[in-house]
Amino acid sequence: MKPLEFLGSSRDELAAMPAGVRHNIGLELMRVQFGGTPTDFKPIPAVGAGAYEIRVRDASGAWRAIYVAKFEAAVYVLHAFQKKTQQTAKTDIDLAKVRYKMIGGKP
Repeated sequence: MKPLEFLGSSRDELAAMPAGVRHNIGLELMRVQFGGTPTDFKPIPAVGAGAYEIRVRDASGAWRAIYVAKFEAAVYVLHAFQKKTQQTAKTDIDLAKVRYKMIGGKP
């Protein structure tokens, strides 16, 4: 099992989410830690190679966690946020991209 590493404020962002959303994203991240794939996810190539977005929806809206698991050392959680528009906001993509570069990833 790979350890989870939270970059920047991603742990706090996740902690601020509703309990049910935190639980669901946590289960999906654990699945990734064990080498599996989340139940609802999509690649985010704009962030960098191997970056994916876990997608969770509940009554309060759409929630996302962007992670990368291609590195041997850990599963890196780059950013967690509530999605408010159809398309992921450029600011969310840009923040995840900056954090991706912190682990030595190349876009």
